[in-house]
Amino acid sequence: MSIEPMEDKTTLLDSLLEPFEECLTLEVAEKLVKLRANPAIIAKVEELAEKCNEGQLTADERDEYESYIHVNNVMIMMKAKARKFLQANGIGST
Repeated sequence: MSIEPMEDKTTLLDSLLEPFEECLTLEVAEKLVKLRANPAIIAKVEELAEKCNEGQLTADERDEYESYIHVNNVMIMMKAKARKFLQANGIGST
Protein backbone atom coordinates (compact mmCIF):
# COMPACT_ATOMS: atom_id res chain seq x y z
CA MET A 1 0.00 0.00 0.00
CA SER A 2 1.44 3.34 -1.01
CA ILE A 3 1.03 6.42 1.11
CA GLU A 4 0.14 9.55 -0.83
CA PRO A 5 1.38 12.95 0.28
CA MET A 6 -1.12 14.86 2.44
CA GLU A 7 -1.54 17.48 -0.31
CA ASP A 8 -2.86 14.82 -2.70
CA LYS A 9 -5.28 13.49 -0.09
CA THR A 10 -6.51 17.00 0.70
CA THR A 11 -7.01 17.80 -2.99
CA LEU A 12 -8.86 14.53 -3.51
CA LEU A 13 -11.06 15.12 -0.48
CA ASP A 14 -11.75 18.68 -1.62
CA SER A 15 -12.80 17.39 -5.04
CA LEU A 16 -15.00 14.69 -3.55
CA LEU A 17 -16.77 17.25 -1.38
CA GLU A 18 -17.54 19.70 -4.22
CA PRO A 19 -21.10 18.37 -4.63
CA PHE A 20 -21.60 18.87 -0.90
CA GLU A 21 -21.11 22.61 -1.39
CA GLU A 22 -24.05 22.69 -3.78
CA CYS A 23 -26.32 21.29 -1.05
CA LEU A 24 -25.55 23.95 1.52
CA THR A 25 -28.15 26.36 2.81
CA LEU A 26 -27.52 29.12 5.32
CA GLU A 27 -29.18 27.06 8.06
CA VAL A 28 -27.21 23.90 7.29
CA ALA A 29 -23.91 25.79 7.00
CA GLU A 30 -24.47 27.53 10.35
CA LYS A 31 -25.28 24.22 12.06
CA LEU A 32 -22.30 22.50 10.51
CA VAL A 33 -19.88 25.21 11.66
CA LYS A 34 -21.18 24.83 15.23
CA LEU A 35 -21.04 21.02 15.18
CA ARG A 36 -18.86 19.51 17.93
CA ALA A 37 -17.92 15.94 18.72
CA ASN A 38 -19.46 14.10 21.63
CA PRO A 39 -17.30 14.53 24.78
CA ALA A 40 -17.02 10.74 25.13
CA ILE A 41 -15.56 10.51 21.62
CA ILE A 42 -13.14 13.35 22.33
CA ALA A 43 -11.98 11.54 25.48
CA LYS A 44 -11.49 8.30 23.53
CA VAL A 45 -9.46 10.05 20.83
CA GLU A 46 -7.30 11.74 23.47
CA GLU A 47 -6.71 8.37 25.12
CA LEU A 48 -5.72 6.78 21.82
CA ALA A 49 -3.49 9.75 20.96
CA GLU A 50 -1.66 9.39 24.24
CA LYS A 51 -1.16 5.66 23.71
CA CYS A 52 0.00 6.36 20.15
CA ASN A 53 2.56 8.90 21.36
CA GLU A 54 3.83 6.31 23.83
CA GLY A 55 3.98 3.60 21.15
CA GLN A 56 1.45 1.45 23.01
CA LEU A 57 -1.42 1.11 20.51
CA THR A 58 -2.64 -2.34 19.56
CA ALA A 59 -3.37 -2.97 15.88
CA ASP A 60 -7.11 -2.57 16.52
CA GLU A 61 -6.57 0.65 18.44
CA ARG A 62 -4.38 2.01 15.63
CA ASP A 63 -7.16 1.26 13.12
CA GLU A 64 -9.70 2.96 15.38
CA TYR A 65 -7.45 5.99 15.90
CA GLU A 66 -6.77 6.33 12.18
CA SER A 67 -10.52 6.15 11.52
CA TYR A 68 -11.10 9.03 13.93
CA ILE A 69 -8.37 11.03 12.20
CA HIS A 70 -9.88 10.42 8.77
CA VAL A 71 -13.36 11.41 9.93
CA ASN A 72 -11.93 14.52 11.58
CA ASN A 73 -10.20 15.50 8.33
CA VAL A 74 -13.50 15.20 6.45
CA MET A 75 -15.27 17.29 9.09
CA ILE A 76 -12.56 19.96 8.91
CA MET A 77 -13.02 20.22 5.14
CA MET A 78 -16.83 20.31 5.42
CA LYS A 79 -16.66 23.03 8.05
CA ALA A 80 -14.23 25.04 5.93
CA LYS A 81 -16.64 24.83 3.00
CA ALA A 82 -19.52 25.85 5.25
CA ARG A 83 -17.56 28.87 6.55
CA LYS A 84 -16.66 29.86 2.98
CA PHE A 85 -20.33 29.55 2.00
CA LEU A 86 -21.42 31.73 4.92
CA GLN A 87 -18.81 34.37 4.15
CA ALA A 88 -19.84 34.40 0.48
CA ASN A 89 -23.39 35.06 1.68
CA GLY A 90 -22.43 37.94 3.96
CA ILE A 91 -22.51 35.98 7.20
CA GLY A 92 -19.46 36.55 9.43
CA SER A 93 -17.15 33.73 10.47
CA THR A 94 -18.39 31.74 13.47
